[in-house]
Amino acid sequence: MAPHTDPRVDDYLATLPDWQAALAARVRDLVHRADAEVQETIKRTRLPYFVLDGNICALLGTKDHLNVFIYDPIAPDPAGLINQGHGNATARSIQLYAGAVVDEEALVELFRAVIANNRAGGWRRVQAAADRDNRPR
Repeated sequence: MAPHTDPRVDDYLATLPDWQAALAARVRDLVHRADAEVQETIKRTRLPYFVLDGNICALLGTKDHLNVFIYDPIAPDPAGLINQGHGNATARSIQLYAGAVVDEEALVELFRAVIANNRAGGWRRVQAAADRDNRPR
């Protein structure tokens, strides 16, 4: 099954420096590999978002790095990919610099965890259920 791509994402990637565009294209491939039903869209006027029953991630090219925003503050990250936003209420991020080597399998697993939480009603609902389950009785 071909991924659900959006030509506006291609347009955004074309505006990035070559190294950022290559990293962003690889992240794009990996989020689609996480689940064939992932769709692309543009939000906030120009930013690529990847969605499936809620936001999974978004991309933002900056002056010296590529941000991959992960829209789930509770999805496990055992490989330590997330390097910004620990403790944020709604999202964390992975900053990728020129020459970065991405642990592709770990990133796919992170995307799959976000998708699983989205399919379960979103991370807020998942967290609330976990909190209820852990209350003293």
